[in-house]
Formats: sequence, structure tokens, C-alpha cells
Amino acid sequence: QVQLVESGGGLVQPGGSLRLACAASGFTFDFYAVGWFRQAPGKEREGVSCISSIGTSTYYADSMKGRFTISRDTIKSTVYLQLNDLTPDDTALYYCNTHPLTIATRAAWGQGTQVTVSS
Repeated sequence: QVQLVESGGGLVQPGGSLRLACAASGFTFDFYAVGWFRQAPGKEREGVSCISSIGTSTYYADSMKGRFTISRDTIKSTVYLQLNDLTPDDTALYYCNTHPLTIATRAAWGQGTQVTVSS
């Protein structure tokens, strides 16, 4: 069974940092590019960052460039998202998934990990 599990979220003050982790099971995670997405209350889900299957190529949405860093550990089959210099606008539920989605992963969105930036 395909499963995606996000972790590492929390409550931080503006300017703070968090490291999110994405683990998967039920398929060969390392074969796929992986993206991080987020959804704020009342807004649609948006793409945040993406990393290629072997980790040599990365992409960031404009507002995340210079603040977020995506990486992956193929031994642990885990993808990370380092969030730095957080602002209240970064408050959202953060998800990971393959990019592009497959038939299986489209139906396997995890519960996400909540990031709340507040003083």
C-alpha cells in the first residue's frame, strides 16, 4: 500500500526555522522526483519545491528561493525541506508527493505536517 508520511512541523516565531521530512512506503520512492506542497486555510494547494530522483536538480517557487532548501537521502528514502527565515505567510499544512503524481500516489496524499509561524 502506497503511503506518504510528513513530519517535522510545529509552531515557530517569525524568522525561525524548521526541517520537514517526507517518508514513503509501498513503492520505490527513490525512483521518483518528489515535491513539497502546501495549503493555507482558505487557499488552494500550491507547489513549494521539487527535487529530482537522484537529487541533482531542484526547483523552488519564487517566494521560497533563498529561504527553503530541499534535499533527499536515498539511503533513508527520505526527502527533507529545510525552512528558514519563516514568516506568517508560510503558515500552512505541508505535504509531499511524487512529481508528477502517479495513479497510486495521487490517491495517497498524507495528512501533512502543520507549520505555524506566529509571535
